[in-house]
Amino acid sequence: MKEQYWKYSLIILIVGLGILLFRQAQPFMNGILAGFTLFLLLRNLTYKLQTKMKPVVAVWLVTIGTTLFILIPLSLFGWILVNQVTGIHFDAHALIQPAKEVIDFIKAKTGFDVLSEKSLSFIVSQISSIGQSVMSGVGDFIVNLGVAIMLLFFMLFEGRKMENFVSTILPFKEKNKKEVLNKVQLMVRSNAIGIPLLAIIQGIISLGGYLLCDAPNPILTSLLTAFASIIPFVGTALIWVPVAIYLLIVGDWVNALILVAYGGIIVAQCDNLIRFILQKKMADIHPLITIFGVVAGLPVFGFMGIIFGPLLVSLFLLFLDMFRTEYLMDTPQMKE
Repeated sequence: MKEQYWKYSLIILIVGLGILLFRQAQPFMNGILAGFTLFLLLRNLTYKLQTKMKPVVAVWLVTIGTTLFILIPLSLFGWILVNQVTGIHFDAHALIQPAKEVIDFIKAKTGFDVLSEKSLSFIVSQISSIGQSVMSGVGDFIVNLGVAIMLLFFMLFEGRKMENFVSTILPFKEKNKKEVLNKVQLMVRSNAIGIPLLAIIQGIISLGGYLLCDAPNPILTSLLTAFASIIPFVGTALIWVPVAIYLLIVGDWVNALILVAYGGIIVAQCDNLIRFILQKKMADIHPLITIFGVVAGLPVFGFMGIIFGPLLVSLFLLFLDMFRTEYLMDTPQMKE
């Protein structure tokens, strides 16, 4: 009885402290998950280098190389993109008259005055909150970047010990342990490589449409389209639809219709096709797992939910299959 008491008390303490630590780590979750993702991507390379040089030197070499050639360039790219977005200029003279006509039309049909004092106050407050969110996001990004680099170093340095420890506490048979660990590595590597690759391809495809339709600032717009491709359900339409509306407002009907057709037929269909091919090629995952995984992962993990959301769905299905195989397939009823 005493041993049972100690056992279950220890389990309660572990679970309670785990929940407390998880809640406290929420602000740094993107950095923690980014470090874990980089570890899975770079572990094999680090282990190979450790056979040819001192282990600590190999870890320092991989960490510094990752920081210089991946993390810092990505940070600079994000900073340049933010500057481009904040410095974008539209043709004010071309927008004023058509926009006024649209506002008058809305007021005549619905009675809602877009330019009323209440509406303008709401718009100004929203713009202010967006600015504060952007500044807060920049600070959080810098902190999480530091967390990712630090975590990557220590995970690479203690990689094999950590993997052995995780393997010993998994509540599965040895065969199932290997399957779970392989699934985690395969899913993370697939999403970490496949999702950015899909974004790059979508950005290139959309750039052709923006150049064809003479859209404002086509390069910046294609970059935003690439980022929007990771958003489930809405995806690239989050960018090309407002651009088409802008062309419509300024009176460029032909290019607006061409962009709607190009976005709805070419961009949208290429997104579905490329996503299906990449997921099947890299991890043999059904696209619905990725879509619903991203929807479930974003509220839990933030931006890194695009990688770890599909992993949660895949692990859930894998555990169901393990339970079915281990405890249902061998029952007398099933055998009969």
